[in-house]
Amino acid sequence: MKRHTRTHKTGALACALAILAACGTTRTGGDGSNATPPAGQSTPSAAGPQTPAGDALAGLRVETVAAGLEVPWSIVFAPDGRMLFTERPGRVRVYEQGRLRPEPLAVIPDVERGSESGLMGLALHPDFARNRLLYIAYAYSQDGVRVRVVCFRETGEGLADRRLIIEGIPAARFHAGTRLRFGPDGKLYVTTGDAAEKELGQKLDTLAGKTLRLNDDGTVPEDNPFVGRAGARPEIWTYGHRNSQGLDFQPGTGLMFQTEHGPSGFDGPGGGDEVNIVERGKNYGWAAIHHRETRAGMEPPLLEYTPACAPASAEFYGGSALARFRGDFFFGCLRGEGLQRVVLDGRVVVSEGRLFAGEYGRIREVAEGPDGALYFSTSNRDGRGRPAADDDRILRIVPAK
Repeated sequence: MKRHTRTHKTGALACALAILAACGTTRTGGDGSNATPPAGQSTPSAAGPQTPAGDALAGLRVETVAAGLEVPWSIVFAPDGRMLFTERPGRVRVYEQGRLRPEPLAVIPDVERGSESGLMGLALHPDFARNRLLYIAYAYSQDGVRVRVVCFRETGEGLADRRLIIEGIPAARFHAGTRLRFGPDGKLYVTTGDAAEKELGQKLDTLAGKTLRLNDDGTVPEDNPFVGRAGARPEIWTYGHRNSQGLDFQPGTGLMFQTEHGPSGFDGPGGGDEVNIVERGKNYGWAAIHHRETRAGMEPPLLEYTPACAPASAEFYGGSALARFRGDFFFGCLRGEGLQRVVLDGRVVVSEGRLFAGEYGRIREVAEGPDGALYFSTSNRDGRGRPAADDDRILRIVPAK
């Protein structure tokens, strides 16, 4: 299949987006290497009917919101409607009143920018309207690459009152995580990578390859599953993860969904990317199991993708402007070059399809805006893409006029 030229198009999308990348429980993994499942591993069955991209996008259009960016990684919206986002080299940017503020809100000076590391996760405190607290995750250099999470007070003109939440999280130029989200319980959840050392995912004495759960001040909640267990870090909520970069909570059920990169060849057969329902204290298998392998006491993925799509985000849509998407789960695909839509009934996958297959190149973040639009970002300047003249971009899906 020839890739479309990635120039911005306004107007009807049915023809431009007629290509649907098949998806379901059979398909895609980690960094995007094309590989068949390991010998002796069964091929999973299809999740359900596929939604044609043209049908899913009929009556909608895409607008460019901001262009000329450098690897926008995480997008959040303030209660006043401003869009705040990170650029991986270390900038926190603001889009407001229909324009991108020319100067960054802040530049984080000690960011270590590697192949997959840099300034990554961004989250606003649930009570941001009152306390203006903003949380960021970024890689830094100290006896190798590490990740820290820091809280700031956002003043409107900059970031002040820096407070360390957690640091010393093992990382590397690859498999550095890191997604931040506050959950329905008001706790801060942090995904971490395995720092390219696959054995760390199963070890409870390290923060690598885990989901962490913290109070908003960085202290450990007393009801975390490994509190008081000898040889285990109390911050851990779940373990056995390789490199999760997507995290969101399903409306209604409150279930945590994560997207996770599968092995890349050097640490296992290519493919095996995952969507997981992540629950307290559970073991998600890496690196003892991967792809669709199963083992007692370890959780298989809800969805698995071989060859790789490289899932980079996670978002449940709950707005009304795009009513057909209400309750659907979305994530950006880097190698898969599209926006994955998964239709769910609670824990059950009903159908899925890939939007914009090849149209905009590598897609990373996806976020719902206060206007009900679905925003997504390209990642074509990350060293692995083929940038268009105006990349990287933040775009949004809106109803056609």
